[in-house]
Amino acid sequence: MSDQVSVLQAALYGVVQGLTEFLPISSTAHLRILQAWMNPDVDQPGFTAFTAVIQLGTMAAVVLFFWRELLHVSVAWLRGLFDQRVRGTLEYRMGWYLILATIPVGVFGLIFSHQIETGARNLWLIASALIVLALVLLVAERRGAQNRTEEDITTRDALVVGLAQSLALVPGVSRSGATITAGLFQGLDRVTAARFSFLMSVPAVVASGLFEARRIGGSGAPGMGVTVVATVISFGVGLASIAWLLRFVSRHSTMTFIAYRVALGVLLLGLLAGGAVSAT
Repeated sequence: MSDQVSVLQAALYGVVQGLTEFLPISSTAHLRILQAWMNPDVDQPGFTAFTAVIQLGTMAAVVLFFWRELLHVSVAWLRGLFDQRVRGTLEYRMGWYLILATIPVGVFGLIFSHQIETGARNLWLIASALIVLALVLLVAERRGAQNRTEEDITTRDALVVGLAQSLALVPGVSRSGATITAGLFQGLDRVTAARFSFLMSVPAVVASGLFEARRIGGSGAPGMGVTVVATVISFGVGLASIAWLLRFVSRHSTMTFIAYRVALGVLLLGLLAGGAVSAT
């Protein structure tokens, strides 16, 4: 793959990753569609490793954007293991919530790793997932109370949203889309659901990226140079994307993303049916 992806193409992958990682529209779907258009002959397991590694750029953006909150949560959690007085704080509880929310995706990721790298990349599946999650998000928007804030998050919320995150192992579902949807169903307001989605993404995505990094430079895998280019660009674009999304959801619903997902899914189904793109 390293000789099949140019620096310009790697930069484009980085831009798309940064733009779509935090929006509920599925970064994996967009990268897979882009790959089917620009590099249809690349090795799929190698491309899976490439996309997992460049996600580290967007995760670095999350860490930078929320560094104070992540630091406070980490310190409070460590202190709370030995000091009961700290255990009543939101920061201590949030530490446990992030751990609990990460367990399901870790378990299912290991169990279905082979399917994720191969068959799950089928574009028919991605197109269908884009549309289905859009409809579920629409229901969440209509029925979610959206009257609970970060202070109101409970262990149940963490487990429910964590289970929803594991659905994002199916390309096209969208990690942020699934977790924000679950948060809305739990009654969280949009900003709280989005912030919790960002924070809980760090352990899972970093673990996935580091696990797949072993393939970089290997047979059929992306080269180090193009991977670094895509990762750095995804960091910069992702940082801007986080700030924009938090402002957007504080004033607007997710209807724009719902409509976009349905339109993209329908367009992709049409292209597949017409033979314009290959499903595999």
